[in-house]
Amino acid sequence: MKYKFADTNLFLRFLTADDREKFERCKELLARVAEGKEHLIVSHLVVAELVWTLLSFYKLPKAEVVEKLLTLLSLPSIHVPDKGAVIESLVLFGSKNVDYVDAYNAVFMRRRGIKEIYSYDRHFDRIEFVERLEP
Repeated sequence: MKYKFADTNLFLRFLTADDREKFERCKELLARVAEGKEHLIVSHLVVAELVWTLLSFYKLPKAEVVEKLLTLLSLPSIHVPDKGAVIESLVLFGSKNVDYVDAYNAVFMRRRGIKEIYSYDRHFDRIEFVERLEP
């Protein structure tokens, strides 16, 4: 199976439809992906950039961002290394008042059996399976 890397802006054009021509082309590509005719790969950083841009620049509500990204990532022909952790991070991000990167780091820790984190970021206190320590 041959993968092609998909950059953040591909998904932004599709999710926001802020450029009609690019939206249509991205919609066609993602239809082929949904049918399994094309296969895309994205990095964890693409997902993080999508979250940040959709929230900060496009001002979409957090719940809408999470829903849109979970829908995209549910496509079998979109590969993300450790997709389960990314999906779990989005769910945690959507359910807690923490930013996406903190949610991802908490999931990263949990999947490795790590419970303690050195941090001054009190947002970690909102995640029940993380114990925050200050140096």
